[in-house]
Amino acid sequence: MTQTLQFGLDTFGDVTARNGELLPHGQVIRDVVEEGILADRVGLDFFGIGEHHREDFAVSSPEMVLAAIAARTERIRLGSAVTVLSSDDPVRVYQRFSTLQGIANGRAEVILGRGSFTESFPLFGYPLDQYETLFEEKLALFAQLLAGGPVTWQGTTRAPLENQSVFPVPETPPTTWIGVGGSPNSVVRAVHHDLPLMLAIIGGEPQRFRPYVDLYHRACAQLGRTVRPIGVHSPGYVGETDAGARDEFFADYKRMRDRIGAERGWPPMTRQEFDREADHGSLYIGGPETVARKIAATVRGLGLGRFQLKYSAGPLPHERLMRSIELYGTRVAPLVREMLG
Repeated sequence: MTQTLQFGLDTFGDVTARNGELLPHGQVIRDVVEEGILADRVGLDFFGIGEHHREDFAVSSPEMVLAAIAARTERIRLGSAVTVLSSDDPVRVYQRFSTLQGIANGRAEVILGRGSFTESFPLFGYPLDQYETLFEEKLALFAQLLAGGPVTWQGTTRAPLENQSVFPVPETPPTTWIGVGGSPNSVVRAVHHDLPLMLAIIGGEPQRFRPYVDLYHRACAQLGRTVRPIGVHSPGYVGETDAGARDEFFADYKRMRDRIGAERGWPPMTRQEFDREADHGSLYIGGPETVARKIAATVRGLGLGRFQLKYSAGPLPHERLMRSIELYGTRVAPLVREMLG
């Protein structure tokens, strides 16, 4: 496991602050590019950018930002985290990531999901009451596109295709994952389409997702599929010390969490709740050794091939994000490999 274990970073392009003032979206995007370049420089394996369509996140088109990073890096894999396939067109998504695949010389990835935010549905004219159907049909079409060659497809959510070729044709298709937030049906769907699984574990004890891992392996055996890598996406932050990391992270993390929570009916987060999540849940925060121990336990318990740290949190300043990335790549990743070795 330790020979193939990969370490990634995810960001949603959270709008950050400088000297207490929120930065314009353009500056946030330029900073994300620099963060991706640093991730490559410190030896990390993957850098992912999520898609959102709201004021507090600057990136609505991850492929554009990833292309800018691809042009200034040579090794790190680059992908979405996630692409909301339900409110997009599978052909256009495939074309955009095939284009990124060419720019990045084979390093492009896409994580397909339904999205935990729904702003894209009314924005692009898709009804929320077709939430499941949109994803199922569009994923089936995307899987056909990945197989290569002319596509014939018919469904209820877009115009049919008859022996249709799609360009550009990549030398190899972009690596494609299915993002899963807690639905057993999504696990089986990933196996059905012969795609790897990315578990979004954003709260609670990580080992509670073990049944989903077991289901994935059972479904692979029953359907005769090859077992693909399983990854985990979780929030966190690496500082110089445990106490320092928590103090640096808490206020900005609380602002982000409370803002989203107010929209979803959650009560404001207390420091006690934050510390409990850091101690026992899925918040990977602290000095390098503490974060490494927690990641190692999750990797071991779930049998992971990749761990992706969602390192940004609301207005947390770019300078702190850069230091966290540096520590994650130069200190945490080697420590985890040593612990698992």
